[in-house]
Order: sequence, then C-alpha cells, then structure tokens
Amino acid sequence: MSWFESFVLGLVQGLTEFLPISSSAHLRLTAAFAGWHDPGAAFTAITQIGTEAAVLIYFRKDIARILSAWFRSLTDRAMRSDHDAQMGWLVIVGSIPIGVLGLTLKDQIEGPFRDLRLIATTLIVMGVVLGVADRLAARDEAGGRHRVVKERKTLKDLGVKDGLIYGFCQAMALIPGVSRSGATISGGLLMGYTRESAARYSFLLAIPAVLASGAYELKDVGEGHVSWGPTIFATLVAFFVGYAVIAWFMKFITTKSFMPFVIYRILLGILLFVLVGAGVLSPHAGESAG
Repeated sequence: MSWFESFVLGLVQGLTEFLPISSSAHLRLTAAFAGWHDPGAAFTAITQIGTEAAVLIYFRKDIARILSAWFRSLTDRAMRSDHDAQMGWLVIVGSIPIGVLGLTLKDQIEGPFRDLRLIATTLIVMGVVLGVADRLAARDEAGGRHRVVKERKTLKDLGVKDGLIYGFCQAMALIPGVSRSGATISGGLLMGYTRESAARYSFLLAIPAVLASGAYELKDVGEGHVSWGPTIFATLVAFFVGYAVIAWFMKFITTKSFMPFVIYRILLGILLFVLVGAGVLSPHAGESAG
C-alpha cells in the first residue's frame, strides 16, 4: 500500500465512520473503484482505532463520569443505582454480541462478507430500515392533526433488554455495508429512543468493540501488502477527520432527518449492482491481490 492510498483510505474512514453509511463498505469500495488491493479487515479494524480515539476525546467528560461511577459501584452497593454506573454495565452488556460473533465469524468477515454484491444488498436493505426508523421518529416528534406528540425514550430509560438489542444491532455491522452507527441508531429509533440518545449510546457502545477489534488485528499488520507505516498514517488521518465529523454529526441529528443518508445508501447500492452486473466491477475486485 502506498502512502497516497493510506491517506485516501484514512480520509474515507474518518469521513464515514460516524455517518450511517458504513465505513468498512466505503474502504472496500474506494479500493475497488480505484483498482487498488482490498485493504482488508485488519486495516479497517486498526484505522477505526483512530476514529474511536476521536470519540474518546469528544465524549471525554461522559466517559470519565461513567468510568468513575462504574468503578465505585464495584465496591459501593449504593452506587449501583446511579445512572452513570448503570451505563457502564450496559456498555459491557451491549458489547457481548459483537465480541462473540466477531470471533465466531472471523473467517467470513475476512472473506465472503467482503463480496461487493453482499455489500450492495446491505447498503440498500439497511438504508430502507434506517428510513423507516427515521420516519417513525419524525412522526412521534411532530405529531399531527390526529396525533399528539409522543415523548420518546432517553438513555435514562435504557435497560439490559434494550442494551442487548442495541448490541445485536451493532453486531450486524460485522458485515460491510450495514454500518455500526446506522444499525445501532436504527435499532434505537425503532425502540422509541430520541435521535440524540440513540446516537450517543451508539458511539459509547462502539468504544470497547472497536478498541478490542483493532488490538486483536494488530498481529496481522505487515502480512500481505499492508505495512505498519501506511496503516499508522491512515489511522492518524482518520482521527483528525473523524473528530471534525463527529462534532458536526451530533449537531446535525438534533434537528435534521436521516433521509439524505437513506437516499445515498440506496443509490450507491443500486449503482454497485449495476456495475457488477455489467461486468465493470468484479464482486471480488482486489481480493486476490490483497
């Protein structure tokens, strides 16, 4: 991998990680469209550490508060009813599904799941799901002539059951094209949470999963065409770009609809099907070389 490729892929990772459009799919597609080797699951997982570092800094006050309360709850029974301490436990509970499935499906994640036809399918299907969830949220928030405004849940209403559902939604992002934020935010909206609450828990939930996945994949750096230098460079680029994107996105979702992302996902999925069907792209473009 050249330094230019690593810069472009780091830029793509930073731009797409927090948007509900799938960063792993865009890394895969960028390489396929450019005629480069597939960067692979290991490169994707490690560069996500960069964007996750942006989450740690952006939510540093929330994270520090949650960690402090959680550690105190280990010895102080009274602290176990504290919301922040409960959030710490709920992040752990919600991380279980992706941990188990990530290890179980490792071979599929690095192989069949990177087929461009599957990515096109998940882009479209999850785009429709996000669209439905967004419309339901908008209806509750706006009310109407025959409907009153419906109050949606916040993170204070989050329990073990909803935390696990969030976790299984996040685990779906093991398939490129699903989108970690897209799946968890859609799940949250369908369960009746506000946009801001769904996004906030989505980003907090991703921290242990992304850091663990990136650390696990470190052993594979240097194999094939991806070396340490470009990987670290791409991770740094992803961090700086990702921080700017997360700050924008958290402001965006408080007042705007997800429909632009829905339309983009569906159009990109259709385009991908057309290009593969016409023989312009191979469904396994770059895989053999990568």
